[in-house]
Amino acid sequence: MKRYINNYSRSIMAGILLFTAASCKKEYTDPSGPSAGNAFNTANALTDVAVGLQNWYTAARTGNVYTKVAAASLLTGETYVVNAGNTDENQLYLGGTNVQNTNVIVTGLWTVSNKIIYDANNVLNNVNSVVSDKSYASGLIAYTSIWKALAIGDMAEFWQQVPDTTGTNVSFITNTAGYTKAIAIIDNALAAISANAVSSTFTKNIPAGIDLQNTLYALKARYALFAGDYTTALAAASQVTLSTTSTYNYNALTTNPIFTLVTSTNNIYQVTDSTMSLPVGLRPDADDKRYPFYVTISSSPRFRIKGFYNATTQAIPVYLPGEMTLIKAECYARQHDIANGLIELNKVVTKTAAQDAFGVGAALPAEVATTESELLDLIYKHRRIELFMGGLALEDERRFGRPTTERKRSYFPYPFVERNDNTNTPDDPSF
Repeated sequence: MKRYINNYSRSIMAGILLFTAASCKKEYTDPSGPSAGNAFNTANALTDVAVGLQNWYTAARTGNVYTKVAAASLLTGETYVVNAGNTDENQLYLGGTNVQNTNVIVTGLWTVSNKIIYDANNVLNNVNSVVSDKSYASGLIAYTSIWKALAIGDMAEFWQQVPDTTGTNVSFITNTAGYTKAIAIIDNALAAISANAVSSTFTKNIPAGIDLQNTLYALKARYALFAGDYTTALAAASQVTLSTTSTYNYNALTTNPIFTLVTSTNNIYQVTDSTMSLPVGLRPDADDKRYPFYVTISSSPRFRIKGFYNATTQAIPVYLPGEMTLIKAECYARQHDIANGLIELNKVVTKTAAQDAFGVGAALPAEVATTESELLDLIYKHRRIELFMGGLALEDERRFGRPTTERKRSYFPYPFVERNDNTNTPDDPSF
């Protein structure tokens, strides 16, 4: 079987066709790949398609990594547009009704997410009938489910409603139901790898970086939190080994998209200022070591992107250890357990860079909170700093009930590629 060492690529023409031809039918064909008849009848072919999901998600300006980070950071003020000639990013920075249904980032996140879901369904629907090796099949299920869950979760973070399935004139469900759907996909994958441990043969045939079990639990914790299921989120976050990393890896051919397109060019967007887009009372402490981790001081512009977008081949975390700890803190707080919530919060607040798998450490004195409201404000503050430019800020602002004046929009409008062919497409949100 062909071995992948993170050297996969995708035809540019396939991406162009995807964006110009995609519609609510969600029948996505890739002219650079195998025919439908050949794509799903061998373990080799299924693995090829699954690895392609990672490429669609992580690579270039069309991938979810770029569109999600750009959208969340611009809408919440973490970043600003340096050159207004970048029309689509500038629409997000201006916000409100400036964000059009034809916006390339809006359309891209929607279309690529649906492309990933469509291809993932084809893999998952065929794996058990095609792959006889149960240990190989379980790895394929787990790996494919990660990309499908991420795609659904990303859509739920940016739209009030998301498609319930793929097909013609599909119906929509609430974004909370979307998170629940992602959790069900993850649970199926966890059951598969519990029943049959993933074989080394499979892990050798996918790009390095993704830790399957820890990633599944981490995403389950994230989406259960977003869905308001605090018991499930707390249990899932507790299953994640914080010393183990899971990353989107890059190389000379498939480069870190934020660094390549944004940091290195200084032509699209940059960090807004030293506040990390937080209001008075929630801004980083002067001694917070996470600030110099994520932001570098220069001459022009003064504040520049650093963090995980600072080199051509720098890996980007799928999740941070601090996110899992802060999920536990929030779950305790929202279940009125202030004492345990504060304990978990202060694990992040006092953590040094040396104690973190990715070198993210505030190294601050412990926080003090005596009420649930105080604790939640502190959790929000430290989520925004710990997870800076991680693509989660918009969901955090909504979930914590922050004033709408602190963001440019709460949800995206629905792209015309969907509305023009799907009569079930919901009305656009006003903000």
